[in-house]
Amino acid sequence: MPELMRESVTKQERKQNTELRTAVARTAAFTVGAVVVAALVVLLAMAVYGQDKYSLKSPGGILFLDFKGYDDWSLVSSARTEEVLKVIVANPKMIDAYKAGLPGNGQIFPDGSRIVKLQWKPKKSTEAQFVVDVPDIFTQAFVMEKDSKRFPKTGGWGYAVFNYDATSNKFTADPSSPADCGNTCHTAVKAKDYIFHPYEKR
Repeated sequence: MPELMRESVTKQERKQNTELRTAVARTAAFTVGAVVVAALVVLLAMAVYGQDKYSLKSPGGILFLDFKGYDDWSLVSSARTEEVLKVIVANPKMIDAYKAGLPGNGQIFPDGSRIVKLQWKPKKSTEAQFVVDVPDIFTQAFVMEKDSKRFPKTGGWGYAVFNYDATSNKFTADPSSPADCGNTCHTAVKAKDYIFHPYEKR
């Protein structure tokens, strides 16, 4: 009897060890599978939502990241040409300066001020009851940031252009936009701290 009992106990232990190894193997396989699925989800999200535009940097060293959240910034003004509709927005620091009277009071915008000109190709509205142009295809973000130490030769302003391609749903830093790319035009409004657009009444 004792010998039979020992044999029975040994068989039971072997069975338990086998079951334990099987459970461990299943757990490991499930973990690896979960990691693979998570990685595929991340890759799929990147494919669907496109690149991280805020990783871009202009040839002049302007980071698109410095303008993160511009799509929620306050409106400054708007403009249009025959081919482009433009909306100008600015970050809270610059909006506060505008509301304090800058640059009309002879003062200049503080470092950290940032302004973005968003540009669309226009189209005729097919829904309005009157003739009106509305934005069609977004094409470009023209940005300016105030940093008197980095850009002393251009009145403290750095400039950059980030182009948008609707087909690929991607932004690219314009290769022909050095940090002083807009200074020649903006020199015409040097007396207004190089800014064309006032903060419009609303």
